[in-house]
Amino acid sequence: MNSSFSLRCVAAAVLASSTLLTGCAPLLIGGAAVGSMMVFSDRRTSGTQLEDQSIEMKAVNRARDLVGERGHVNATSYNRVVLITGEVPTEAERTAVEKSIAQVENVKSTVNELAVMGPTSMTARSNDAVLSSKVKATFVDAKELQANAFKVVSERGTVYLMGRVTEREAERATELARSVAGVQRVVRVLELLTEAELANLGQNK
Repeated sequence: MNSSFSLRCVAAAVLASSTLLTGCAPLLIGGAAVGSMMVFSDRRTSGTQLEDQSIEMKAVNRARDLVGERGHVNATSYNRVVLITGEVPTEAERTAVEKSIAQVENVKSTVNELAVMGPTSMTARSNDAVLSSKVKATFVDAKELQANAFKVVSERGTVYLMGRVTEREAERATELARSVAGVQRVVRVLELLTEAELANLGQNK
């Protein structure tokens, strides 16, 4: 699938930057306390967060059944939209993986960013994990952004931003991510909210 797709509020746009790396990992600051804070400030309901975790586990298992050790597939679900990244040997397997993941219960939509190539090395994936952490840390330092509203995934130097955010937040996050050394591209897979919807969301928490 393309990096842009249609959902009412979901925008995926590719924005070029410059440089290279790969992977997918969370930022850890001060251990477990951050985990509980992230759940509290997440803009998804707690039920949706649990659904997303279940979707990710089932999606990765399906991908493993299809490609085994011949590929490397990550599935990241946010509000039941699944971003599929990594590498698979053939175009047929790329299509098959997406089709299988799309059939996982509760999946609303998929964004297929799989590359047809050999799997990346563990070193490359570790570099991507560091890249994701750097981007997330940049968001934390930016006082005008709620860092936990974003999920950051990195793969081969491309940074994917997921979350429920306003256009203002999306633009600022994109600008910050592009400023991080090692980021080659920024791809937005974001559910866009109006400022009024965001304010209402805060009142309902």
